[in-house]
Amino acid sequence: MARENSKGAKRVEENDGLIKKLISVNRVTKVVKGGKNMKFAAFVVVGDGAGKIGCALGKSTEVPAAIDKATAKAKKNMFSVSLLGTSIPHEVLGEFGSGTVLMLPAAEGTGVIAGGPVRAVMEAVGISDIRTKSHGTNNPINCVKAALEGLKALRTAEEVAAIRGKSVEEING
Repeated sequence: MARENSKGAKRVEENDGLIKKLISVNRVTKVVKGGKNMKFAAFVVVGDGAGKIGCALGKSTEVPAAIDKATAKAKKNMFSVSLLGTSIPHEVLGEFGSGTVLMLPAAEGTGVIAGGPVRAVMEAVGISDIRTKSHGTNNPINCVKAALEGLKALRTAEEVAAIRGKSVEEING
Protein backbone atom coordinates (compact mmCIF):
# COMPACT_ATOMS: atom_id res chain seq x y z
CA MET A 1 0.00 0.00 0.00
CA ALA A 2 1.44 3.40 -0.97
CA ARG A 3 0.69 6.53 1.01
CA GLU A 4 1.73 10.10 0.33
CA ASN A 5 3.32 12.05 3.14
CA SER A 6 3.06 15.83 3.65
CA LYS A 7 5.82 16.54 1.09
CA GLY A 8 4.14 14.50 -1.64
CA ALA A 9 6.65 11.63 -1.51
CA LYS A 10 5.18 8.15 -1.58
CA ARG A 11 5.98 5.84 1.28
CA VAL A 12 5.49 2.13 0.71
CA GLU A 13 4.18 0.10 3.65
CA GLU A 14 4.90 -3.62 3.74
CA ASN A 15 2.53 -6.14 5.19
CA ASP A 16 5.08 -8.89 5.90
CA GLY A 17 3.48 -10.20 9.09
CA LEU A 18 6.21 -8.80 11.36
CA ILE A 19 5.55 -6.95 14.62
CA LYS A 20 7.36 -3.60 14.58
CA LYS A 21 7.78 -1.71 17.86
CA LEU A 22 9.29 1.78 18.05
CA ILE A 23 11.30 1.95 21.28
CA SER A 24 12.66 5.50 21.17
CA VAL A 25 13.34 8.49 18.94
CA ASN A 26 16.24 10.75 19.90
CA ARG A 27 16.93 14.20 18.49
CA VAL A 28 20.65 14.62 17.90
CA THR A 29 22.20 18.03 17.27
CA LYS A 30 25.68 18.59 15.87
CA VAL A 31 27.12 22.09 16.24
CA VAL A 32 28.99 23.16 13.10
CA LYS A 33 30.50 26.41 11.84
CA GLY A 34 27.27 27.49 10.15
CA GLY A 35 24.93 26.60 13.04
CA LYS A 36 23.32 23.39 14.24
CA ASN A 37 22.57 20.26 12.22
CA MET A 38 19.59 18.32 13.57
CA LYS A 39 19.08 14.63 12.90
CA PHE A 40 16.93 11.91 14.44
CA ALA A 41 17.90 8.47 15.69
CA ALA A 42 15.11 5.86 15.89
CA PHE A 43 15.46 2.55 17.74
CA VAL A 44 13.15 -0.22 16.53
CA VAL A 45 12.46 -3.83 17.53
CA VAL A 46 11.08 -6.21 14.89
CA GLY A 47 9.75 -9.70 15.67
CA ASP A 48 7.58 -12.34 14.05
CA GLY A 49 5.69 -13.25 17.23
CA ALA A 50 6.94 -16.83 16.98
CA GLY A 51 10.50 -16.76 18.32
CA LYS A 52 12.45 -14.50 15.94
CA ILE A 53 13.52 -10.96 16.86
CA GLY A 54 15.94 -8.21 15.86
CA CYS A 55 16.68 -4.61 16.78
CA ALA A 56 18.46 -1.71 15.13
CA LEU A 57 19.15 2.01 15.26
CA GLY A 58 18.40 4.16 12.19
CA LYS A 59 19.49 7.76 11.69
CA SER A 60 18.17 10.38 9.30
CA THR A 61 17.19 14.03 9.00
CA GLU A 62 13.49 13.06 9.23
CA VAL A 63 11.79 10.78 11.75
CA PRO A 64 9.89 8.52 9.26
CA ALA A 65 13.07 7.93 7.26
CA ALA A 66 14.98 7.05 10.45
CA ILE A 67 12.23 4.58 11.45
CA ASP A 68 12.29 2.98 7.98
CA LYS A 69 16.08 2.60 8.09
CA ALA A 70 15.96 1.09 11.57
CA THR A 71 13.21 -1.34 10.55
CA ALA A 72 15.16 -2.51 7.50
CA LYS A 73 18.31 -3.04 9.60
CA ALA A 74 16.37 -4.85 12.33
CA LYS A 75 14.92 -7.29 9.77
CA LYS A 76 18.48 -8.16 8.70
CA ASN A 77 19.63 -8.60 12.33
CA MET A 78 16.89 -11.08 13.33
CA PHE A 79 17.82 -14.19 15.31
CA SER A 80 15.90 -17.16 16.75
CA VAL A 81 14.97 -17.48 20.42
CA SER A 82 14.34 -20.80 22.21
CA LEU A 83 10.84 -20.71 23.69
CA LEU A 84 8.92 -23.20 25.82
CA GLY A 85 5.25 -22.77 24.97
CA THR A 86 4.27 -19.19 25.79
CA SER A 87 7.21 -18.62 28.17
CA ILE A 88 10.97 -19.16 28.34
CA PRO A 89 12.64 -22.49 29.23
CA HIS A 90 14.68 -21.23 32.20
CA GLU A 91 15.70 -18.21 34.26
CA VAL A 92 18.22 -15.95 32.52
CA LEU A 93 20.07 -12.70 33.20
CA GLY A 94 20.82 -10.46 30.22
CA GLU A 95 23.54 -7.83 30.55
CA PHE A 96 24.46 -4.92 28.31
CA GLY A 97 26.45 -1.92 29.46
CA SER A 98 25.39 -1.07 33.01
CA GLY A 99 21.92 -2.52 32.50
CA THR A 100 20.77 -6.00 33.44
CA VAL A 101 17.42 -7.62 32.82
CA LEU A 102 16.37 -10.65 34.87
CA MET A 103 13.85 -12.86 33.05
CA LEU A 104 11.92 -15.56 34.88
CA PRO A 105 9.59 -18.15 33.33
CA ALA A 106 5.95 -17.83 34.35
CA ALA A 107 2.92 -20.12 34.35
CA GLU A 108 0.44 -19.83 31.53
CA GLY A 109 -2.00 -16.99 32.11
CA THR A 110 0.46 -14.82 34.06
CA GLY A 111 0.91 -12.32 31.23
CA VAL A 112 3.89 -10.11 30.50
CA ILE A 113 5.16 -8.49 33.68
CA ALA A 114 7.78 -6.10 32.33
CA GLY A 115 8.64 -2.42 31.98
CA GLY A 116 8.03 -0.44 28.79
CA PRO A 117 10.99 -1.26 26.54
CA VAL A 118 11.36 -4.86 27.74
CA ARG A 119 7.59 -5.40 27.33
CA ALA A 120 7.86 -4.37 23.66
CA VAL A 121 10.64 -6.95 23.14
CA MET A 122 8.59 -9.75 24.76
CA GLU A 123 5.50 -8.92 22.70
CA ALA A 124 7.50 -8.79 19.45
CA VAL A 125 9.21 -12.16 20.06
CA GLY A 126 5.91 -13.83 20.99
CA ILE A 127 6.38 -14.44 24.72
CA SER A 128 3.06 -13.97 26.51
CA ASP A 129 3.90 -15.31 30.01
CA ILE A 130 7.06 -13.96 31.68
CA ARG A 131 8.24 -12.01 34.71
CA THR A 132 11.11 -9.54 34.27
CA LYS A 133 13.01 -7.06 36.40
CA SER A 134 15.31 -4.41 35.02
CA HIS A 135 18.31 -3.37 37.13
CA GLY A 136 20.93 -0.69 36.63
CA THR A 137 20.25 1.75 33.83
CA ASN A 138 16.78 2.79 32.73
CA ASN A 139 18.00 3.83 29.26
CA PRO A 140 15.52 2.16 26.87
CA ILE A 141 18.16 1.19 24.29
CA ASN A 142 20.39 -0.48 26.89
CA CYS A 143 17.39 -2.24 28.49
CA VAL A 144 16.33 -3.68 25.12
CA LYS A 145 19.86 -4.80 24.26
CA ALA A 146 20.24 -6.44 27.69
CA ALA A 147 16.92 -8.27 27.19
CA LEU A 148 18.07 -9.45 23.76
CA GLU A 149 21.39 -10.71 25.18
CA GLY A 150 19.41 -12.72 27.72
CA LEU A 151 17.12 -14.14 25.02
CA LYS A 152 20.17 -15.18 22.96
CA ALA A 153 21.42 -17.22 25.93
CA LEU A 154 18.22 -19.30 26.23
CA ARG A 155 18.48 -23.04 25.49
CA THR A 156 15.82 -25.75 25.70
CA ALA A 157 16.59 -29.12 27.31
CA GLU A 158 16.62 -30.72 23.84
CA GLU A 159 19.23 -28.25 22.56
CA VAL A 160 21.48 -28.78 25.62
CA ALA A 161 21.16 -32.56 25.25
CA ALA A 162 22.10 -32.38 21.57
CA ILE A 163 25.15 -30.20 22.32
CA ARG A 164 26.36 -32.56 25.07
CA GLY A 165 25.52 -35.74 23.17
CA LYS A 166 23.20 -37.02 25.90
CA SER A 167 19.49 -37.72 26.23
CA VAL A 168 16.99 -35.27 27.72
CA GLU A 169 16.41 -37.60 30.68
CA GLU A 170 20.14 -37.50 31.57
CA ILE A 171 20.11 -33.68 31.44
CA ASN A 172 16.97 -33.31 33.59
CA GLY A 173 18.18 -35.93 36.08
